[in-house]
Amino acid sequence: MSATRLASDVVRLLAPNPGPMTLDGTNTWVIGDPHGGDGRVVVDPGPDDAGHLDRVAEVVGTDGPGVEIWVSHRHHDHTDGAQRLARRLGCPVRAADPAHRWSPRGAAVETAGLDLAPGHRHALGALGLTVVGSPGHTSDSVSFLLDRPDDSAWLLTGDTVLGRGTTVITHPDGDLGAYLDTLDRLRRLVDERRVGRILPGHGPVVDDPAAVLDQYARHRRERLDQVRAALAAGDRDAADVVRRVYADVDPAVAAAAEQSVRAQLDYLVRTGDGPT
Repeated sequence: MSATRLASDVVRLLAPNPGPMTLDGTNTWVIGDPHGGDGRVVVDPGPDDAGHLDRVAEVVGTDGPGVEIWVSHRHHDHTDGAQRLARRLGCPVRAADPAHRWSPRGAAVETAGLDLAPGHRHALGALGLTVVGSPGHTSDSVSFLLDRPDDSAWLLTGDTVLGRGTTVITHPDGDLGAYLDTLDRLRRLVDERRVGRILPGHGPVVDDPAAVLDQYARHRRERLDQVRAALAAGDRDAADVVRRVYADVDPAVAAAAEQSVRAQLDYLVRTGDGPT
């Protein structure tokens, strides 16, 4: 798969891992001008696929300092290629989850400094990449706000917001309450920072971030209403609710639907609106 250049300093490479949960495959993003000497960041290297990582390394290039790898969350389809690519490029891997940080120097003291804490900012010449806490899909999910030279911004969202469809809440690690808060946070950020595009972890670029985030929040609340109705009809466990509420979903994603239902049931219990 060839690279898609959204701008001179933003390139997407699609990993060859399509599937029901990964859509067309994992989007790997390379941020920064390879000829500008101001560094680059690779977001979500994707699977440990030699051909894909070769293409990523070619786009990153070798000119200039400051290459880093950032991962949006711990899932394998985003992280499995990170260490192989990092060894090849001689660069660190930053992650919110300590298990996925890596330093070419190898020492624990080095990896301890590779957190992706909310507010961490990395300058790439005229660009800036800032970490935005985005828990919900997983507990360690983060998004990245890309400041553009024209005073607008783009937002890299990993699996928090996809280019097509909606994401799963990976209960028990994922949390619906945290996810709803994240959607509200990102929606405010879109207005405050004039976010013009969402660059997702899977699927096409989103060119109307506000409308998509509004739809995501509406969808989650509609699902909660459906789960409440299922409970009122006598359903008492996640499998029963999936059969009623998600009757039309592809069987290939039924297990993911059950994770989301468990997250919904947990949310309703914690908010006092679910089964006891």
